[in-house]
Amino acid sequence: MTTPYETNAAGHLTVGGVEANELAARFGTPLYAYDVSAMRQQMRDFKRVFTERQVDYAVSYASKAFATVAMYEVAAQEGMHIDVVSGGETYTALEANFPMSDVSFNGNNKSEEELVMAIENNLGTIIVDNFFELHLLHDLLAERDRVQNILLRITPGVEAHTHDYISTGQTDSKFGFDVNSGQAQAALQEALADPHFNVLGVHAHIGSQIFDVTGFQMAATKLVDLVHEWGFNPKVINTGGGFGIRYTEDDEPIPASDFVAAIIDTIAEKTTEYGMPMPAVWIEPGRSIVGPAGVSLYTIGSRKDVPGIRSYLAVDGGMGDNIRPALYQAKYEAVLVNQPEAPAEEVVRVAGKYCESGDVLVWEQALPKTKVGDVLAVLATGAYGYSMASNYNRNPRPAVVFVENGEAKVVVERESYQDIVRLDRHYL
Repeated sequence: MTTPYETNAAGHLTVGGVEANELAARFGTPLYAYDVSAMRQQMRDFKRVFTERQVDYAVSYASKAFATVAMYEVAAQEGMHIDVVSGGETYTALEANFPMSDVSFNGNNKSEEELVMAIENNLGTIIVDNFFELHLLHDLLAERDRVQNILLRITPGVEAHTHDYISTGQTDSKFGFDVNSGQAQAALQEALADPHFNVLGVHAHIGSQIFDVTGFQMAATKLVDLVHEWGFNPKVINTGGGFGIRYTEDDEPIPASDFVAAIIDTIAEKTTEYGMPMPAVWIEPGRSIVGPAGVSLYTIGSRKDVPGIRSYLAVDGGMGDNIRPALYQAKYEAVLVNQPEAPAEEVVRVAGKYCESGDVLVWEQALPKTKVGDVLAVLATGAYGYSMASNYNRNPRPAVVFVENGEAKVVVERESYQDIVRLDRHYL
C-alpha cells in the first residue's frame, strides 16, 4: 500500500519538495505546512471530469475548511469558484482580490451586515437558507433597487453515513428549507415571484467525510424529482460537498472523478427522463482539496508512562490548533519526520499541552522510540485545523506555510503574545 505522504532519497518526510524537519527548524512549531501542488492537482481533478463531459459547472471551494488570503489566491489562479459562510470569509476574499462574481454565500443565519457586504460588493450568488433570510434579503435588495442571483438550500431528507455533527441533509437539520413540510416549494414560489431575485436553482448538502457515491446520487435524484414536480427548470443544481479523504488506514476514499461522474450521470439521466434541459452542476469540495495537502508539525516534549495502561507523548500544540479529535473523536495518523517508515517499537497516545484531559491529537499511534526535540508530523490536517484554531489557554495560533516546487513561504504569520492581548483593555 502506498504511503499517504512523500519522502526524499534520505527517507525523510517532505512537503512540497522540502524536508519537514527543515520547515520545523526554519519556521518553528507548531506549524501548518501545505503542499500547494497537491491542492492544485485536486482542484484540476474535480474540474477535469466536467470538462470531459462537456457539462457547464462550477467547482466552488468550500472555504470554511481553510480560508486565508493566500488560499483564495491559489483558488483564483486555478479558475475555481469559492463558497463563503461569513462576513470574515467574504472580507478575506476581497483582500485576496478574488473575483466576487465567482463567490457564493452559504449559512443559516447571515446577518444584515453580512448580506449588505455581499450585495454592495457584487457577490455572485447567495444561497438562501430560510424564510427569515429570504425576507431580509428582499428588503435589502428593494432598498437598493438591486437584483441578486440566489439558490435555495433545501434539506432533501437524505442522511449521509457520517458523524451526527457533520450530517446536514436529513429533515431534522438547522440548515435549509424542509421538503416534507412544503416549505421548500413555498419558498421557491415566493422567490420566483419576487423581481429582486434571479433564482438560479437549488442547493443541497448531505454531510461530510462521505466515501460512497450513493448519497450524492440519491440527493441529485431527489433534487431533479422535486424541481420537476414543482414545474421549475433550474439553471443550476448544486449538490454540495462532503467528499471523504484518508485520515487513517481504515479510510478508503474514492477518486474525486468518481464522485463527479456519478453526480453528472444522475442529473443527466433524470433530466433527460423528464425532458428537462441539463442544468449547470455545481459542487462544493473543501476538505478533499486541502485536507490531504496539509500536515501539522510538532516538537515532542514530555512523556508520561502509566504502567500497564499506556504511555503519553506530549507535543507543543494540541486542541488549540486541531480541535477535531476532542470535538468529535476524529482520528489521525502521525509519523516522525526523519524516520516515517521506521519499524514501530511502541504504541503511544499523542497528547497536547492544553489543560484538558481530552486534549489528544492521536489516540493510539505506533511509533519508533522518540526523544525530546524530535519533530512529529500529524498527517492530513489541512482541513479544519487552522480554521477552527483558538487561543485557548492564551496560546498563540501557529504559522501557516505554503510549500511549492521546493520553496516555502509564510502565508499566515505565527501569533505572538502581544497579538493575544492586542484587543484587551485595562479595567483598573
